[in-house]
Amino acid sequence: MSDVKAGNLPRDLTLYLLARFVLVGVIAWVLTLANVPLLVALLIGLVVGLPLGLLLFRSLNARVTAGLAKRNEKRARARAQLRAQLRGDASGQPE
Repeated sequence: MSDVKAGNLPRDLTLYLLARFVLVGVIAWVLTLANVPLLVALLIGLVVGLPLGLLLFRSLNARVTAGLAKRNEKRARARAQLRAQLRGDASGQPE
C-alpha cells in the first residue's frame, strides 16, 4: 500500500464514489423492477449498498485509504516544519 502515487488519489476517489453510487442505483433499479416504490428502493439501496460496496470494492477502497494516509503524512510534516519555524528552531529543517 505504500507504493501508491499521490497523483492517483483524485482519480481513485472519483472511481470509488462513482462505483458506490452505481451500486446503489443498481440495487434500487432491481427493487423497482420488483414493484417496490422508488423512494423505498433508494433507501434500501443505500442501506444495503454501504456494506456491500466495502466488500465489492475492497481494492479500490484500500487505494483511496493509502492515498489519503500519504497525503496526511505530508501535511503533518509540513505542519511540524511550520511550527518549528514559528518557534525559531534551526529554520524549521527536520534533522
